[in-house]
Amino acid sequence: MDAQEKIKIIDQLYQKYNNDVYQFIYFMIRDRDTALDLMQDTFIRSFERLEQFKGINEKSWLIKIARNRTIDYIRKKKPLLFYNEQNVDRIDDNSPEIIAILNENERELYRALNNLKRTHQEVIILRKINDFSIKETAEILDWNEQKVKNNLYQAMKSLKSDLIKGGYHDGA
Repeated sequence: MDAQEKIKIIDQLYQKYNNDVYQFIYFMIRDRDTALDLMQDTFIRSFERLEQFKGINEKSWLIKIARNRTIDYIRKKKPLLFYNEQNVDRIDDNSPEIIAILNENERELYRALNNLKRTHQEVIILRKINDFSIKETAEILDWNEQKVKNNLYQAMKSLKSDLIKGGYHDGA
């Protein structure tokens, strides 16, 4: 495959999935500018690795690349330092789409999600926020489907517990 063909394919993938890739990364790191940079890195990496793509599910493939790029970024920043710097009360004021979307209940959910361990965050983001199937989530995380189910159950249980502990109630 020549460079022009690769550029055309990656451009099509970008047009189709850039919002999904950005949203996934943003939920992981909660910083708009860094999420945009990592999204760009994701598409650059996909260009470099296009020959390795087996054509099964392009969205899952891109999210898997985005996940790996994001984890690399977090590791380089040293995880404890990274999460201390990313105070959940600090919402990017320059991001009107975030301000418009987040109401108080969503802010509580956002805070509680941040308190979960990374694997629980990832499985909730993939299954409940990005609506990936169990099979797609397993592919992205390199897990089997049963592990996805078990981790999602534990993650949701932890999330609910954290929300209750934080005084959240849904009005029911």
